[in-house]
Amino acid sequence: MTIKTFGVVGAGQMGNGIAQVAARSGLNVMMNDIKEEFVERGLATIAKILARSVDKGKMTEDDKQAVLGRIKTSVNLKDMSAADFVVEAATENEALKFQIFRDLDEICESGVILATNTSSIPIGRIAAQTGRPQLVIGMHFMNPVPVMKLVEVIPGIATSEETFKTTWELAEKFGKTPAKSNDFPGFIANRILMPMINEAVYCLYHNVGTREDIDTVMKLGMNHPMGPLTLADLIGLDTCLAIMETLYDGFKDSKYRPCPLLRKYVEAGWLGRKTGKGFYEY
Repeated sequence: MTIKTFGVVGAGQMGNGIAQVAARSGLNVMMNDIKEEFVERGLATIAKILARSVDKGKMTEDDKQAVLGRIKTSVNLKDMSAADFVVEAATENEALKFQIFRDLDEICESGVILATNTSSIPIGRIAAQTGRPQLVIGMHFMNPVPVMKLVEVIPGIATSEETFKTTWELAEKFGKTPAKSNDFPGFIANRILMPMINEAVYCLYHNVGTREDIDTVMKLGMNHPMGPLTLADLIGLDTCLAIMETLYDGFKDSKYRPCPLLRKYVEAGWLGRKTGKGFYEY
């Protein structure tokens, strides 16, 4: 399959990062979101990151302009009809993702692969919303996308070998290192990471330590680049809660029960960096 135009649904933190790496790899990109201000903000973020690369001598000004020139923006999902491969990077909300895939299934050409950047929702459930389950796959990028090397590639029960191979090769084209995960709630990354973050929240909830001490222990004792509470703020506490709920619902195991403090912060609108307050203030 020849991929020339790469579609990204969602221009937020993950979506604009995916659009950036796709454009840097030489593909034409269509970045879509529901409002003009969202796509403009996403494009401005890409331009800012590329400008930093120019300042550091990692790319030329001409290269930066070429990358930006390969990205088109859209506020109409029907524009995805021009894409040869689409990645959905919307909010981690099952109903929203289901609707997007139902719409994409009608809009996109019959042979187009529809990938999802979901953090935890089983691929088979998403694929079942379409008439092309063999062409639906998980392509889970890590945050921040331009920096992090890993992409989890997650085939569903109906995903074809050709779809898997195409997606794997695309991740490599983007300069990423793909890793295969079978289709279970949370996949590999978040099935391991999120219970650790959730347990760190429980430590704060039970007053085992302060936020600073909890993060210091994990940074210096386990050699993590940042503490789990700082990381949760970076990811977004609403996303962390959504993933924990998917794990809990999927396995019915109490070890995945979201900490009440995490839920309390989300209900208060304290979602981390994106709102200026989470476990820390920004």
